[in-house]
Amino acid sequence: VPRGVEDNKGNLYIAKTSPPNVSKAYSEQYRNDFSRFLRFRSEEMITEGQMLLTFIGRSITDPTSKDCCTIWDLFTKSLLDLVAEGLVCESDVDSFNVPYYYPCKEEVREIIEKEGSFVLNKLEIFEVNWDFEDDVCNENFVLEKSKSGRNVANCIRAITESMIASHFGDTIIDDLFSRFAQHVGEHLSCEKTKYYVTIVVSMTMK
Repeated sequence: VPRGVEDNKGNLYIAKTSPPNVSKAYSEQYRNDFSRFLRFRSEEMITEGQMLLTFIGRSITDPTSKDCCTIWDLFTKSLLDLVAEGLVCESDVDSFNVPYYYPCKEEVREIIEKEGSFVLNKLEIFEVNWDFEDDVCNENFVLEKSKSGRNVANCIRAITESMIASHFGDTIIDDLFSRFAQHVGEHLSCEKTKYYVTIVVSMTMK
């Protein structure tokens, strides 16, 4: 988590209501981390060695775009449900920010070119449904919001549970992700075609 996001109260990530310094802090942290990643990989590789990266990003330059923020808005809503019931302290929500950043392709390109260790061969983005079972090629798919909500919640739980338990305690985990699944299901029933934007980068070591 970058420094300087302590005033991001009521949010877990960059949001429309976040102060401007929050998105700047996340962006600067990402630039530093990704530049270091490239430099360290360049020390391990031979000249003209190939590297392929794939990671979640966003489709436009606006860091508050719904590409990456909606999922965390729904997660925040789930935590605030527990706050309203006295199961979680509001101050604990205010002090928690997720250590993720979703870059746009322009940022990725700029960092690679500025760091200078690699030649960028190709950079592409594609979209993947939130619910892995909701395949656009599957003509038989029928949205079941409860099932889709659980599918998405389980994916997010797999990558966040240890952090959530460390910060809030493990007694809220099942209840939290149950609420989250409900909110995601309701959201998908209104906006079914929700996607993760995935960035794929092919590079050659100079």
